[in-house]
Amino acid sequence: MRGLAEKVAVITGGGAGIGKATARRMAEEGARVTLLDWSGDDLERTATELNAQGAECLGVHGSAASPEDCERVVQQAMERWGRCDILVANAGVRRFGSLLEATEEDWEHVLAVNLKGVANACVAAANGMRLSGHGGAMVLVSSANAIVGRANMPIYDAAKAGVLSLARSLAVDLAGENIRVNSVCPGFTVTDYHVRRAEAEGRSADSLRASKSSLFDRPAEPHELAAAITFLASNDASFITATNLFVDGGRHST
Repeated sequence: MRGLAEKVAVITGGGAGIGKATARRMAEEGARVTLLDWSGDDLERTATELNAQGAECLGVHGSAASPEDCERVVQQAMERWGRCDILVANAGVRRFGSLLEATEEDWEHVLAVNLKGVANACVAAANGMRLSGHGGAMVLVSSANAIVGRANMPIYDAAKAGVLSLARSLAVDLAGENIRVNSVCPGFTVTDYHVRRAEAEGRSADSLRASKSSLFDRPAEPHELAAAITFLASNDASFITATNLFVDGGRHST
């Protein structure tokens, strides 16, 4: 993809899953990647792996729920490479259960990362892009479930719906500074989170991949989301902003 060589990308939730796959894909395209993740183990593993493969990768331990951590990851990217060009706001958490049984802590935990955490990352990255003076691109990771109803994850899905609105509003706000803002809506994707959860329940990763969760009768793999995110961040998408891209195998159409 055009225009990623030597660009500097900040990826929240970059230690595993879709974030890790996106870091790998962007590094393959020549970008320098800075990862923010609350899991020190995932962060160290991914940064070490990418650097061993010849990428330029910096890992920063912290949470998107913290405005200070978001500012810090952008600051460290700029101190290392002198610019900030791309944000992938990917960090997310889950709480399961009926809305009727949800606690205040459930709401605060999910919204702090999945909605306010996205906003925190956008503010920090926008400030970095302004200082860099080259414009930039943001890709906010929502979910196909932002528009498709389901049981047992109402707070998560509501937060992801908010991300879609936030992306559109920011695209309008930042267009004059040549900063593009788009979103992606993944369908069911077999990430490290899902594999670990399945294994803890005595199920295999193969059982996850047998899920008929799209028009193709399978879930997505992280690298498929990474390709879409990387496209939206690249110069090949230079006239695309305020747009949402479903990467769900057509699930939202049924």
